[in-house]
Amino acid sequence: MHEIITVQLGQQSNYLATHFWNTQESYFTYSEDQGESPISHDIHWRPGIGADGSETFMPRTVIYDLKGGFGSMRKTNALYDDLATSSTDNTQLQLPPSGSSLWNGPTSVTKLQPIEQSAYQQSLDLGVEPPPLTTENVRYWSDFNRVFYHPRSVVQLNEYELNSSIAPFERFSSGEELFGELDKEHDLLDRDLRLFAEEADQMQGISIMASLDDAWGGFAARYLERLRDEYGKTVLWVWGGKDVVGGAVSRDKRLLRLANEARALTELYKHASIVVPLAVPQRLPGNLQLDLSSRWHTSALLASVVETITLPSRLKDVANRDTLGTIADMLNTMGRQSIAGLQMSFAPQAQEGETPAPHPSTAHKRKYGNGEDDDGDEKAIKLDIDFSPADQPDRYASSIGNGFLEKKKPKVFSQSLVWRGYPEDEQQQSSKDTDMEDEFDDERERNRRRRRPDETVTKSYKTPLSFPLLDSFPKIFRDKEGEAITGHVNITASVSTDSSVSDRLRTLRTTVARSIGLEDRENLSNDLAEMADEYHEGWSSGSDEGEDD
Repeated sequence: MHEIITVQLGQQSNYLATHFWNTQESYFTYSEDQGESPISHDIHWRPGIGADGSETFMPRTVIYDLKGGFGSMRKTNALYDDLATSSTDNTQLQLPPSGSSLWNGPTSVTKLQPIEQSAYQQSLDLGVEPPPLTTENVRYWSDFNRVFYHPRSVVQLNEYELNSSIAPFERFSSGEELFGELDKEHDLLDRDLRLFAEEADQMQGISIMASLDDAWGGFAARYLERLRDEYGKTVLWVWGGKDVVGGAVSRDKRLLRLANEARALTELYKHASIVVPLAVPQRLPGNLQLDLSSRWHTSALLASVVETITLPSRLKDVANRDTLGTIADMLNTMGRQSIAGLQMSFAPQAQEGETPAPHPSTAHKRKYGNGEDDDGDEKAIKLDIDFSPADQPDRYASSIGNGFLEKKKPKVFSQSLVWRGYPEDEQQQSSKDTDMEDEFDDERERNRRRRRPDETVTKSYKTPLSFPLLDSFPKIFRDKEGEAITGHVNITASVSTDSSVSDRLRTLRTTVARSIGLEDRENLSNDLAEMADEYHEGWSSGSDEGEDD
């Protein structure tokens, strides 16, 4: 069935993943009037039996978070309440018999006040229409969650507390150490992941969502290392989030986050099939209304593009379906270019009698060439919103000898595009205009390998399925009149590998080199330089001319 198992690591990732799972749940159809769903649910959902013997369908995911990070969500739910005291539920403290206790004096049990359910969650439980969500009433990612999870999916790490000022979970090394301690005691993969892996008939990959700029980056690096040891040939696709950094954050904190990011990227690069860094841009188009201080908002934008770009991995349409492995191989054509960039554009769906919005390929196909002039290979398409890390240089700027910046288009090595919601005839014409029609058989792979080394490898996927805007999703998308788009929205998403990664890695190397200890500086600097060399447009001598540590 080509199953995908998801691993969610930390608050940032769980916000993003909650939007993702809410969207997947919306694709289920429950009556003949709704028609057949275009999505193969078995990819991300696992069948099971609830406590009352009824059939269940729950996400194939493992959710890690710190103490207090789950909000009001319990380990068990309405489908598994009868299993609350079973071995699958460790939420209830089992005290030893008094006769076996080493302490013969009086005992007392102190319980923390449980977090109250949000009004939205209470309405879902009662089966009534929920009240609108706002940035004020969304306190945790579980406040807007619409999905039941298996008790084995929920893993709380009690060693650290969410948002603690006494022992903050903010350093890469803290994440490494925590994973090492837990794995030594419990064998985390065997305890948490193996159940989901063994029940998969033909697993196509593991999707890991983690933040790069805090301790979860270290936890993810060691987790991924164990995954690669255990599942050597499995596709490991990493979504690496970065928190929005406000103006109140000190310089030392910013440098710490950059150092965490550098360490996470170098370690994940060694084991991942693809790593996609995700950061919400500081400058956004006018038709996007985003509260940068709200993770509910920022994760919604990220989830819309992540859900769109991975759509081919779960479509039933054979002509527009592909596995994570095939997409990863296409992106990483040179074998060592596994860090990719993500972009998106969106437009409202055309109402009856209206002219559809122009397809993004028509608007952008001549703005993203390869080379130093406009006569380069124009197969690659640039979209409106670029999710490259905001603390890196502009995607189209490269440094020259006198210190000034000149605009330069990056060399695009590979690009995968997903167009969703646009009329079929317009999609077909766009494919012809951009020369992106590929055959979906073995000949496609042979043709790809015959291409010149300097030619961009492209692949496009098209579906009339637009992105659903649920009541759990903030109203961040606007039409040309500035009104909130409701119902559905058309999205074009792109994931690509290009030469701008080299500039970003080298800038990151220069920035963090002086902020870390001597023990790590040389190794980290060398690793980043070697990674950057893989994205040069032409031949590289491997030297670091002009850069001093």
